[in-house]
Amino acid sequence: MNAEEDGFYTMTLPDHHSGERYGYSLNGGPVRPDPATVSQPEGVHQMSALFSPADYSWKHPAPEIQRSDLILYELHIGTFTPEGTFAAALQRLPDLVELGINAIEILPVAQFPGGRNWGYDGVHPMATQHSYGGPEAFQRFIDEAHSHGLAVFLDVVFNHLGPEGNYLNEFAPYFTERYPTPWGPAFNFDGRNSRPVRDWALECTWQWIHDFRLDGLRLDAVHAMHDASPKHILTEIKETADTAARERGGAAIIIAESLLNDATIVTSTDQGGLGLDAEWNEDFHHAVSAWMTDEEHGKYVDYRGIETLATVMRNTFHLTGQHSEFYGQTWGRPAHDLPTDRFVISLHNHDHIGNRARGDRLASLVSSKQLRLGACLTLLSPFIPMLFMGEEYGETNPFLFFCSFGDRQLIEGVRRGRKRDYGLRGNIPDPQAETSFRDSVVSWDWNDLERARLRELYRELIQLRKSHSGLRDGSNRGEVELAGAPGRELLLIERDEIRCCFNLGPEPNPLPAGKVIWRSEEESNRLAPFETALIKPET
Repeated sequence: MNAEEDGFYTMTLPDHHSGERYGYSLNGGPVRPDPATVSQPEGVHQMSALFSPADYSWKHPAPEIQRSDLILYELHIGTFTPEGTFAAALQRLPDLVELGINAIEILPVAQFPGGRNWGYDGVHPMATQHSYGGPEAFQRFIDEAHSHGLAVFLDVVFNHLGPEGNYLNEFAPYFTERYPTPWGPAFNFDGRNSRPVRDWALECTWQWIHDFRLDGLRLDAVHAMHDASPKHILTEIKETADTAARERGGAAIIIAESLLNDATIVTSTDQGGLGLDAEWNEDFHHAVSAWMTDEEHGKYVDYRGIETLATVMRNTFHLTGQHSEFYGQTWGRPAHDLPTDRFVISLHNHDHIGNRARGDRLASLVSSKQLRLGACLTLLSPFIPMLFMGEEYGETNPFLFFCSFGDRQLIEGVRRGRKRDYGLRGNIPDPQAETSFRDSVVSWDWNDLERARLRELYRELIQLRKSHSGLRDGSNRGEVELAGAPGRELLLIERDEIRCCFNLGPEPNPLPAGKVIWRSEEESNRLAPFETALIKPET
């Protein structure tokens, strides 16, 4: 290759064709895949294949969905169907549409080692996992999802690469030891020679939004994306996504996962923020789960007491600068008056389930009445709701941590790590075993009466949210009150002349005065245990 300025090398080859294999030999060393590869049909260690996203003929326009109207559904392509492919997943989209879902969020599809992985061990962020069908199959999936009126978001990882097949640092100083992360060195977004590293992440963003016509991205663990530059890499990602969306005609929504409870992420750049569209609010899950399960280990130690749920509904975050027992220091900042549609909540997600010792879903931990109440709290909250695949009918198949590494030393290290972190809570399924993967496939079975009732409840709640603008108005948090005696608490949220009444206790409660618009359980003159009712207050 020809040496150019600033450490770049170039070469022009005529007469290439789609599917042609290529790679790079650095100073006569072994052939490595392209750091910007779009297709790895033979896995992370083999040569890349030429692929042009522009060759795909798009048939359907993307739906126009406002942020406040989003009803997200998180899914993992490998366990969404028994086949674990984009083509098979297409067959299930009508079920989501019938439920009322309007946006799906796909766990990372970046090429990872083997055929089984959550996706967070990917090493080629621009390539689509070959065992799912590869890049063209992903384009077809997005196109068909759009034909059903579904927006498509992709979970992307710009905070680390996986441990196997990661050859990136052989090409340039992509990583830095100045910022350690739980997964190793951080990406070099602000040190010497960092501009090409930033451009590499921005080109990936452009590809997904422009070339693959995704409607948005979910950025994994942005608290591990360290950057002291005058303009933060997260702000540049948002600006790049907006430009890419305009170029193809449309818009893009960028959602961040952060554990910092810091609304600076979604504060406008004019006000000193990073300018992203929304962020995950994990405090909702922690408050609901700690209350329903009585668990106090790990992160739940900060969420003891039913009052934390009311605090989250009222203030967005529970931890807003006070001391955290879990972190051992003060944690978080107030969200103040930021619109509630800047925050995504879920009853549980892949992390909440998969990072349990045996991948237990909430349906396996609480009563059916509590599960129904959890659905109501999620979908009638003032935040953007997100469901995890199978949640809508009470799936009890676990979502385990699974992988398919090829390096024996790495495999044993992962096994030891899982036992170290979760061994005190019983036997830990082998993450490398195919059974751990197969056991995690959703059943799509709601023939049982209780499951069918739960799915119908989710469908009704989604329709209520769509039909009453006040329930999804991010500018109107509403008045929040926790009333009633201990064990008989009522959570009341009044928004736009609708009072959401949640009976949080195992005993009946008086039905608040007013006209009943909707109830989650059989009607009576009292509010049943764990029942929810929507009431138009008396004037």
